[in-house]
Amino acid sequence: MSYESIAPRFAGIFVAALLLTACAPQSSTAAAAAAPAAPAETATTVPAAPLVRGLPDFATLVEQVGPAVVNVTVIEKRQRVGTPGFGNPFSDDNDPFSDFFRQFRNQQPRDQPPEEGVGSGFIVSSDGYILTNTHVVDNATRVTVRLTDRREFQAKVVGSDDKSDVALLKIEAKNLPTVRIGDPSKLRPGEWVVAIGSPFNFQNSVTAGIVSALAREVRGGSAYNYVNFIQTDVAVNPGNSGGPLFNLSGEVVGINSQIYSNTGSYAGLSFAIPIDIANNVRQQLAATGHVTRGRIGVSIQQVTAALAESFGLDRPRGAAVSSVDAGGPADKAGLKPEDIILSVNGRKIEQSSELPALIAGVRPGTTADLEVWRGQGTRHISVVVEELKDKASVARAGGSGRESDKLEALGLSVRALSEAEKTQLHASGSVVITEVDGPSAEAGLRAGEVILGANRTPVDSVAGLREAIRKAGRSVALLVQSYDPSRGTSQQRIVTVQLD
Repeated sequence: MSYESIAPRFAGIFVAALLLTACAPQSSTAAAAAAPAAPAETATTVPAAPLVRGLPDFATLVEQVGPAVVNVTVIEKRQRVGTPGFGNPFSDDNDPFSDFFRQFRNQQPRDQPPEEGVGSGFIVSSDGYILTNTHVVDNATRVTVRLTDRREFQAKVVGSDDKSDVALLKIEAKNLPTVRIGDPSKLRPGEWVVAIGSPFNFQNSVTAGIVSALAREVRGGSAYNYVNFIQTDVAVNPGNSGGPLFNLSGEVVGINSQIYSNTGSYAGLSFAIPIDIANNVRQQLAATGHVTRGRIGVSIQQVTAALAESFGLDRPRGAAVSSVDAGGPADKAGLKPEDIILSVNGRKIEQSSELPALIAGVRPGTTADLEVWRGQGTRHISVVVEELKDKASVARAGGSGRESDKLEALGLSVRALSEAEKTQLHASGSVVITEVDGPSAEAGLRAGEVILGANRTPVDSVAGLREAIRKAGRSVALLVQSYDPSRGTSQQRIVTVQLD
C-alpha cells in the first residue's frame, strides 16, 4: 500500500560558478578628459514588464475542489512471507546454482497479521464513483472511504488495471461533490499545479508546485508500460497515492502515483498519471470491469541524433521501427523496419516511449492513421489495430478453447497455447499457467508464465508436464518464461516448487 518510489539510476552534481569582474579606477583628471560632453537630455531606461506577477490564490481553489478529494484506507489480506523450504534440485555440488538454492533451505513461510494501508482518491460522479491507484487497493479485503465531512463508506473495487495503476471504486451515496476533468495535453512546463491527499495519513493536506516536464517515461514502478507521466515538483509522499493533481482552473489533470527517491519520501520529483489515460481506463472498468488495449505488432527504439541524420530527418523525433511482427497489423498495412512513426491519429510523437500509450489507447478493431518518415519523405499508413493480449490476459481468456488442467500436486492450472498465442507472446514453450495456488503461489509462480521445462526436461505439452511431475521427488524445478510486450523482450527464470 506504500507509495510507489523509484530508485534513481544516476546522481548529478551541480556546480555553480560566480564570475567576478573588476576594473582599475581612472584618475579624476583622466576621466574628465576622456568623458564626452553631456547630452542635453539623459535617456531613461524603462524596466521590462515582469513575466510573472504574484502567486495564485490557492486557498480559493482548495475551498472549491477540496470536498471532492477523499481518504482511502484498506485492510490487506494476510500474507505469507519467506521462501518455502526446499532442497537443491541439482544434486551436483559443482553446479553454479548449488549455493543459490542452499541459502534458502529450511526457511519456512510464516503468517503475518493483516496490514492497514492508506491512500487518496477523488470523486468523479455524484453517485459515488471514485478514482485512485491500483497499488492503493491491490490485495485489500476491506476498503474504507472517508469524506472531508468525516462521513465514512465501505467501498467496492469495481475494477483495477495494473498497466496504468488506475482503480475504480464505488460507494453507496448520492449528491456527492465531484471534480472537473481537465485536458493534460494543454499543460506546459512551469505551470502551477496543486496536489491534495493524505500524506502519512494527514488527511486533506495541500501542496503546490509546478509542472517540471511532460511525457516522462518512468521505469521501475507498477505503471510504466502505457503511461507517459507528468513530472512535477509538488511535494507528495506515502498516502498521496491516488490523489488528484489540479491545474489553476480547478480541473484534475493527473493522478499522483509515484515518486523518485532514495528514501521512499519526497525528494523533489513526483509523477502523475495523465487524467485522459485514467479516464479511459475508468470508462472501461465501469462498463466491463476490465481494460482492453490496442497493438500493431512492432518493436521500436529511440530516434537518436545520429539516426535522424542518417535517415534525413530534420531532428530527433518519433519512434523508429526496429522490427515488424510477421502477419501482424503493421505488417499487413505495409509498415517496414527502419520506418519512423511521427504521429498517431494526428498526435505528434517526440519520444519513442509515447507510441505504446497512443496505440494502447486506440480501440481494437478501429483504424489508426500513422504518419511515417520513409525515404526522405512522409507518408500516411492506415493500420487496423488489434487487441493486445499480454501473458496475463491470454492465461485468463483460454483463447484456444481448451479448458485448463488442474495439477493438484503443484497447485497449478495450465493449458496448451495455440500457435497464434505462442507467436503473440513470443513464447518458446507450449504450456501456459492459468491459475496459481498453494505451493506454486508460495514459490512465486504467476499466471501467464509459460512453462519451458521441468527438472531439466523440456516440456512441450500438458501431458509432458504431468509425466515430469510424476517422476519428480520432493520438489520440481520449473523453467518458466515471461514476455514484456512494452519492451518486446522475454525473460526466463527457474522456480522450485515443493511437492510435499
